[in-house]
Amino acid sequence: MSGWTVKLISLTVALVALVGSSSLSFVLAGSVGRNQLAYTDRAEEGDPPQVALGIAMGAFRGLFVNILWIRANELKEEGKYYEAIELARAITQLQPRFPRVWAFHAWNMSYNISVVTQTPSERWQWVQAGIRLLRDEGIPANPNEMLLYKELAWIYIHKIGGYTDDASQYYKRKVAEEWQIVLGAPPSINQAKSRSREDVIDLYADWIGKVADAADTTRGLIERVPEAESLLDALQSRVGVKPGLELLERYTQQIELAKSPKGQMIMSQFGAKSRALQELMADPQYEQAWDALIAHTRKRVIIDEYKMSPAAMERLVRRWGPVDWRVPAAHALYWSALGVERGENRVSEENKALFDFVNTNRIIMQSLQELYRGGRLYFNFIDFVMTGEGYYMMMPNLYFAQSYGDLYEQVVRLGGIFEDRTRRAMTPYAAGYENFLKDVVCNFYRRGDIESAERWYDRLRNFEGMNLNDPDKEIEYSRPLDEFVQHNLWDRFGSPSVAMQEVSAALDQAYSALLVGELDRYRASIDYAKQVHKYYMETQYRPMVASGTVARMEYMPKDFRLYAGLVFAEMFKLVPPDEAELLYFYAPDDLKKFAYDMIVALYKDSITELAKANKSRPFDEIFPEPEGMEQFRIELEAMRAAERQFVEQLNIEQK
Repeated sequence: MSGWTVKLISLTVALVALVGSSSLSFVLAGSVGRNQLAYTDRAEEGDPPQVALGIAMGAFRGLFVNILWIRANELKEEGKYYEAIELARAITQLQPRFPRVWAFHAWNMSYNISVVTQTPSERWQWVQAGIRLLRDEGIPANPNEMLLYKELAWIYIHKIGGYTDDASQYYKRKVAEEWQIVLGAPPSINQAKSRSREDVIDLYADWIGKVADAADTTRGLIERVPEAESLLDALQSRVGVKPGLELLERYTQQIELAKSPKGQMIMSQFGAKSRALQELMADPQYEQAWDALIAHTRKRVIIDEYKMSPAAMERLVRRWGPVDWRVPAAHALYWSALGVERGENRVSEENKALFDFVNTNRIIMQSLQELYRGGRLYFNFIDFVMTGEGYYMMMPNLYFAQSYGDLYEQVVRLGGIFEDRTRRAMTPYAAGYENFLKDVVCNFYRRGDIESAERWYDRLRNFEGMNLNDPDKEIEYSRPLDEFVQHNLWDRFGSPSVAMQEVSAALDQAYSALLVGELDRYRASIDYAKQVHKYYMETQYRPMVASGTVARMEYMPKDFRLYAGLVFAEMFKLVPPDEAELLYFYAPDDLKKFAYDMIVALYKDSITELAKANKSRPFDEIFPEPEGMEQFRIELEAMRAAERQFVEQLNIEQK
């Protein structure tokens, strides 16, 4: 072949390659933009000076980022957290796919800077800043990086859901307030076909499903419900709001005020806009439009503001159980499960033992444990909005007992060397599951459900993955059920979750006894609940200066009468009307007073309608108002004020 021929062929190949690369460059550039694969190439106003310097260094940017990373760590160790934030921010802009910087940055804000501020509200702003950084920026830039999901879930389960931070009770109330606005209060179990686990899960999944199936746009909303157009116009002209968080906040306040004994008094002081909203909500022509509009608004806020998927939330409920999204553990479960889902396709023989995979699964397990131990929530939304002192009381949710067991096999499969029984006599997941089974057995036993307690006790004794490091287990698990429960509990009442679980279970058992008129069993269970409550409060109640007006470990009200009354009132959300009548009939007058306003909100309208059609006795005949309700309402406010004053006094003494 001649030299000219070789040159001609080479030139032709070069031209074809040039044309091909030119056409591909447009495709690649579009992909880079869509998937945010390009690093920062220009400095914006307000950026740290390190960003401009890093861009100017071109190919040496990686070396420069390493220097910044080392310096940021040094500043953190020196306690110079604000300076460390500036460097971390610069690094995330120069190399957004450096996941450990996002984690460092979020941890610094949520954990380090938050605790050097003075008030709970200031601390909450920094905790929220860490959450938003990961949720809104870090994860979108690194959608398959399990580390970031783990860190976000950990903030929810540990920083907010735990009690190591002095202001953690304030954080819990803020999450509850936030998500009651976003989604509303969860449905009452009475609305399910039955109280079986499957039917309750269907109820909660359908509740979220209505949001997931809502219209994506206002145009789609109007196409589905034409009346929504005039409602939107009226909201804009009369109230000055559009679909968004402000609308949900105003709407939720109206709904909750209508249920509150204080509602009429507060609503009488409404301004023009609030009265206009009240009139629009009561207008019958907009009934269908309101349902569609609120569902659409909830969907857009969840997607746009919280970067979450209503469809994924519905799947999570169907997979794990009836999630109340006002509880921090619900969000820890969402983000850890999403991280495992997106990161599991990256598991290989080389990396399956890495801590990110293992620890993210552990957070799923811990989230389910917390939902089991405190997934039922009583939260006084109106009091918190009006005074910042709303009651927040978590109670066990037994529907999550099965969820934890269902998860065990999955996490063992992904546990790698940490769960390899050929190498270890003791594994962490097995130890956690064993302790969980003990809690479940004791919980069902104290609720008087001996059949379920025996079933779970049998599951504990025959657990194939049981650790072999304790030779006394065979003796412990050979005890009869009642002896096992007594032996297992008293040494653990110092734990807030165990104490709360025991008191709540005993109260549930007491009120279940009222349903069938077994007053001796009722009194025995009440006495036991008092003993545990007293033991916990005398040994574990700790005032904390930085917690505002709420003690760090305040998992239960200090006043047992108040706690027992609030739990009794919550029982009416769990029983159908016929059982509610029996429960009210047998209850002492003091308990009736705690429950009466709740019963009015739940049943009065429906029973009144039935009575008009001669299908029911009048409401006042079924649920007569206890004598002295007006005076009791004053006493109830005094009890709550006494709780606040008690904690404030302890905080002063602590100082």
